[in-house]
Amino acid sequence: MPPNLRECSSLPSFFKSINRMRIVEIVTAQKENPTVKTFTFMDKICGQANPGQFVMVWIPGVDEIPMSLSAINPKGLSSITVNGVGEASRALIKKVKGDQIGIRGPFGNGFVPTGGNIMVVGGGTGLAPLMPLTEKLVKIADKITLMSGVKCRENLVFLDRIAKILSEINSETVFTTEDGSYGIECLVVDQVEQKLRKENFDMIYTCGPEQMMYNMFLIAEQHNLPLQASLERIMRCAIGLCGSCQIGKLRVCKDGPVLNSEQLRSVKEEFGSFQLDFTGKKIKL
Repeated sequence: MPPNLRECSSLPSFFKSINRMRIVEIVTAQKENPTVKTFTFMDKICGQANPGQFVMVWIPGVDEIPMSLSAINPKGLSSITVNGVGEASRALIKKVKGDQIGIRGPFGNGFVPTGGNIMVVGGGTGLAPLMPLTEKLVKIADKITLMSGVKCRENLVFLDRIAKILSEINSETVFTTEDGSYGIECLVVDQVEQKLRKENFDMIYTCGPEQMMYNMFLIAEQHNLPLQASLERIMRCAIGLCGSCQIGKLRVCKDGPVLNSEQLRSVKEEFGSFQLDFTGKKIKL
């Protein structure tokens, strides 16, 4: 990825095609729960993405926002999973089959799949980028423990998909809800701590609310385990130029969105505490 505008003028043609806006048609719009929908579209470039990479999604007449890919197919059928929480995402979630959106990307660095005994931890719709990762992990891991934490039963996503993916491997699933309406009544990080006291793992992958991921990072550090976390920040350019996604000396769009333990240590003062708003001002998370 280019660090400055001057280098942008000499970008290779393959990058220019990635950064060019492509208009795609929504093939399916599947409701995951009352506030979340998964949109599937055909785009050959996205079909070559790595799990954890993101795309910039343009909602005509509204805005352009970053979204992780929740499904990746080499034949080009890809998906994004949207939680209607902001103006742009609420406009996007109203889209239906046959509507059009704009796509740039995929951008950034995704997860690095590894073998052994693996833990995958998602908070809410943070499970989205972890789904294509898990599909890759089942081919190389010895065992996968997948944990999902939400506030209540109606916030759960991908239950059938998780069961189907993990049917191919030695696996364990743990679901937690804060109100006890499904699975275990607790925060998912509490179950992670208990699990790590009993079992050794080779890698932890996580995505979700940043405070949850920060706690995951601290737990992984205590147990001397490597961790990869997918961060979310305001992103405008998606190629490391505007600085809106900066955390410490890193730019989430270019150095991430997936950061490893070493990178997270370098931004520990801001990780889980601050991010930049649309004006560039630091705000508490």
